[in-house]
Amino acid sequence: MAEPSLPFLDKRSPKQRATDRLTSPHITESAKRHLKKRRRKEARFRFYGQAAVLFALTSLFWLLSSLVLTGLSAFHHHVMVLDVRLSPQILFGAPGTGSSASDRAINDKNIRALDYRAVVKQAVLQTQPDVVGDQNQRRLYQLVSDSGAANLLRQKVFETPELIGQVVRVSVPVSDHVDQLLKGHIDRDTPEARRKISDQQILWIDDLRQRGLIQSRFNGLLFTHPDSRDPELAGVASAVIGSVFIILSAFLLALPIGVGSALYLDEFAPRNRWTDYIEISINNLAAVPSIVFGLLGLAIFINIFGLQRSIPLVAGMVLALRAFPTIVIATRSALQSVSPSIVDGALSLGASHTQAVFQQKMPLATPGILTGSIIAMAQVLGETAPLLMIGMVAFVTDIPASVNDPSTALPVQIFLWSESAERAWTERAAAAILLLLSILVLMNGFAVWLRNRLEKRI
Repeated sequence: MAEPSLPFLDKRSPKQRATDRLTSPHITESAKRHLKKRRRKEARFRFYGQAAVLFALTSLFWLLSSLVLTGLSAFHHHVMVLDVRLSPQILFGAPGTGSSASDRAINDKNIRALDYRAVVKQAVLQTQPDVVGDQNQRRLYQLVSDSGAANLLRQKVFETPELIGQVVRVSVPVSDHVDQLLKGHIDRDTPEARRKISDQQILWIDDLRQRGLIQSRFNGLLFTHPDSRDPELAGVASAVIGSVFIILSAFLLALPIGVGSALYLDEFAPRNRWTDYIEISINNLAAVPSIVFGLLGLAIFINIFGLQRSIPLVAGMVLALRAFPTIVIATRSALQSVSPSIVDGALSLGASHTQAVFQQKMPLATPGILTGSIIAMAQVLGETAPLLMIGMVAFVTDIPASVNDPSTALPVQIFLWSESAERAWTERAAAAILLLLSILVLMNGFAVWLRNRLEKRI
């Protein structure tokens, strides 16, 4: 078959054209063998590429699936519904005290120090009135979170002191072993000696659950509570707020310095050996391991300037150093992507070089600058090593209110939880990873959306 003289009139498929070339009388046997060998190489290359993509997608799916399967159970927990009688005689520690108005007024000043564990224990024992003996009663009380139930009541009474003397229905978290049993992470068929929960406790749990006194609910504590030594009470509120303060501090420090440095190097700096050295140094900084920035922050900000450890301000300054080269490179790339004719046109109309850069070039480069900056912040959000060097591993039980309050960060919180061997900590670490990945996806998605929106306006 003769090939058309004009290629764009050729209606044959690529496979048909290749077959026609091999059967053409004008091609030699040696050329045919060479074409077949080249096509086999191309086919192998396509196969390797498709296999690599398939392997990457499979690995990503396996990673995300394992995280979801491990961490999904952390988003719900079990609570025990109790009718707690806030008896003044028990709360104030001795019979007959706290009954008079004067005693009540004195005790209100120290209302957080009342004996809430005693009234919780009494309410738990009332769920199984036939349980006798100190050891059995102690095992029954172990079904609920000791500190969690007491803290919940303490907060309620502190907010409403009039509850003293009344019966209050509360839902208190169960202990982590009970929670793991009900979630199926503790095998009931395992011998009792190898379980952290006894057969008698399992019978009590089944009875309470059948009576509706143990219920499964959404785990709001995971998002509203700070870290705790009890897995059933541990949350990421302190870590999330700390990460927000850190990212804001890093963004406010790195963005103006990075953009200003890129503008000067790209538009105003003279071309000589020193500017070339500065450019090379900035490019090399982008490849420096992040732990080096942590050592730098430890040496300068803490040891020399004497700033406090474990505060978001120091962490933001360290991560600003980490994000600085990325922002400079992204800004220079955005500036260089603007057509030189824009600046030339402004100069030809009488504008100064500064006016041409800030009024014509910068607006066109803004989408790229903001996108690069947001991606740099998403990158530093997942940094852990620099924060470990400046002491962000402290056990913080309060939610920070400012950049000068002790705090931790979400990646560091994940690192601390992953070190614990208990299954309750493992699922919380996986849930925190899912939360961190969600934040990163939102930040990158926001960067893409912002770039597209600004480009449409321009």
